[in-house]
Amino acid sequence: MAQKLWEKNVQVNAEIDRFTVGHDREMDLYLAKHDVLGSMAHITMLESIGLLAPEELAVLLEELKNIYVSAEKGEFVIEDGMEDIHSQVELMLTRRLGDVGKKIHSGRSRNDQVLVDLKLFTRTQIKELAEAVEDLFKVLIAQSDKYKNVLMPGYTHLQIAMPSSFGLWFGAYAESLVDDMMFLQAAYKMCNRNPLGSAAGYGSSFPLNREMTTRLLGFDSMNYNVVYAQMGRGKMERNVAFALASIAGTLSKLAFDACMFSSQNFGFVKLPDECTTGSSIMPHKKNPDVFELTRAKCNKIQSLPQQIMMMMNNLPSGYFRDLQIIKEVFLPSFSELKDCLRMATYIMDKIYVNEHILDDDKYLYIFSVEEVNRLTSEGMPFRDAYKKVGLDIEAGNFTHNKEVCHTHEGSIGNLCNDKIVELMDNVVSGFDFKVVENAEKSLLGR
Repeated sequence: MAQKLWEKNVQVNAEIDRFTVGHDREMDLYLAKHDVLGSMAHITMLESIGLLAPEELAVLLEELKNIYVSAEKGEFVIEDGMEDIHSQVELMLTRRLGDVGKKIHSGRSRNDQVLVDLKLFTRTQIKELAEAVEDLFKVLIAQSDKYKNVLMPGYTHLQIAMPSSFGLWFGAYAESLVDDMMFLQAAYKMCNRNPLGSAAGYGSSFPLNREMTTRLLGFDSMNYNVVYAQMGRGKMERNVAFALASIAGTLSKLAFDACMFSSQNFGFVKLPDECTTGSSIMPHKKNPDVFELTRAKCNKIQSLPQQIMMMMNNLPSGYFRDLQIIKEVFLPSFSELKDCLRMATYIMDKIYVNEHILDDDKYLYIFSVEEVNRLTSEGMPFRDAYKKVGLDIEAGNFTHNKEVCHTHEGSIGNLCNDKIVELMDNVVSGFDFKVVENAEKSLLGR
């Protein structure tokens, strides 16, 4: 068994080792390339304050770039006996470069190392998530524009209520994603602050240049107070989880609508045949499994903030091993949500819309408010008009031409999709991902 970074003369009991390491090696593979990137910034700073010679920095950076490429390709492994990603990288450097590989840890702890790894991983994932949300948003807006004149029933209490339209339905989910992106941007800005240099949570006696690592890694600023930098572990994940849960909430609702509206009892939409599954006994079945799974996965993601809170809620300041378990629920959640977004984008782009729903007279009563408003516009008091239409319905005398004329902002006849697009464009530009991209490319010499 390889020795751990913290071991001296006594080796830890094998069962204790198994329990304490848990799934950490598996989870740390998510962080591999980010750990390397953080080390590159750290040693560049160490050279600037005289703790590494220029020639040592050069060989270390070259070798770290090789390890980064290996991680990028998915070839990086954490060997048996290695406790975590940090130990593995240091071992690889020491094997290839000798004692110089042992110098990279000066002025830091695994505490701030994992903090910076998590921040770098999370901001990368947020960028990919924002792009996936934007893709779905564009499809929803396009469908809203395409079907803006196709009416459908609107519901309250799952009872037919008033006229709606596919323009409104698609557009509503598009605008919901704008709010979700605002939440995501706030989480990104809280994430994009540099904890490196806080060490174990109490700083270092080395004259570390934290402004330099902040700039090298493209952070907006640093977590200035070293104790707070450590306290941010778990808090950052919880804040980001709330943003993920917000997106998941929108997707879950969309998935429910799609399942319900595609059932034969509604028949508002038809899912593409290649996106449905069949039954082992009923030949006619075309099941909306993708949206059912999306609903379940997104509901699971909506529980993520609570899971993280329960792991970190009653911890005082300082580091505790409890925080390790957060990785197990947090790190995989991004790929699951991105997968749901991709599926929803694909299907919503190809969904078939029934343009003749309201031909069926069972939907006639959704025009009752239209008739009340018509009578009111002609001078009848609203309450009298309401009563007259109600009595006509009860007597079976209600008729209407099934046309609507809504003109106010956000209504059937005035969707304001251009304004919604403008809102989304403003949010997307506010992320300013280019700063991070340029910083990472510069550090990697690309």
